[in-house]
Amino acid sequence: MTLLDAPKFDEVRDRRRRVILYGAGGLLLVLFVGWWLVAGRPVDWPWNWNNHLIGRTEVNRFLVAVEKNDLSAAYGIWVHDKNWQQHPTQDASYPFSRFQQDWSATSPDNDYGAIQSHKIVAARMYGNVLLVAVLINGRKSKALDLDYDPKAHTLSFSPPGVELYLGP
Repeated sequence: MTLLDAPKFDEVRDRRRRVILYGAGGLLLVLFVGWWLVAGRPVDWPWNWNNHLIGRTEVNRFLVAVEKNDLSAAYGIWVHDKNWQQHPTQDASYPFSRFQQDWSATSPDNDYGAIQSHKIVAARMYGNVLLVAVLINGRKSKALDLDYDPKAHTLSFSPPGVELYLGP
């Protein structure tokens, strides 16, 4: 076959190829933007968006359990072990008795009183953990900062002096 014997250009095939290519590109763009929206519109790299999504979900589940005053379920979320009662000495660094002092509605150590509502206002990766700022009981200042460890799937308090800037 020589150059002069080339097959005739197939317009239908070329158009079909372009439609499939542009359609696939558009679908990938829609999926990418949808993933970003579902993850909570994080200002972070895309490979951290799943950490944002899972971390915000776990913090939300934890605070809903605290609002219901179901501290045993909340502690199970905190240590990522729903059967923690079968081996209570496993997490000796933050035992359930201390957890009750920190999160009970009647505890003098609880700065927020009875937790009735919460709103997650910010989440950012800080090192290897997700730092989540939560406004408790409709407060406008002094957010509660919690850490979510994506590897261990546990919650903890943020390190001293580390908090998210929520603006003026």
